[in-house]
Amino acid sequence: MKNFKYLVLGVLFGIILTKSEVVSWFRIQEMFRFQSFHMYGIIGSAIAVGLVSIQFIKRTHLRTFNGEPIAIADKKFNHGVWIGGLIFGLGWALTGACPGPMFAQLGSGSNAAVVLILAALAGTWTYSALREKLPH
Repeated sequence: MKNFKYLVLGVLFGIILTKSEVVSWFRIQEMFRFQSFHMYGIIGSAIAVGLVSIQFIKRTHLRTFNGEPIAIADKKFNHGVWIGGLIFGLGWALTGACPGPMFAQLGSGSNAAVVLILAALAGTWTYSALREKLPH
């Protein structure tokens, strides 16, 4: 029962993803074909909220509920970022799903999401097995 709040938040997040049509294969295909602004607007809004939130946290030295300082480490660029992003984007375009909406797609009745979730798990396992051998 102590994790019930996370279940409620997850269900709420899934409902929001479904109602905003972020989990729609057709909306995702529209985005990759540059036929609609819908997904770009949602992604752009999320980036703007994240940017403002992180700047607020850094500038006000916000602390956690336990009083601990929030430290956001600077990210160092490496070539794996754009290579991984390219692979991620290709998979997203081909399947019409990324990790967040996959579970909402499953919850909304898309049986194909089972295959996507299994493929994502296989990809995650493959990455963990090869991580040390990949360029840094």
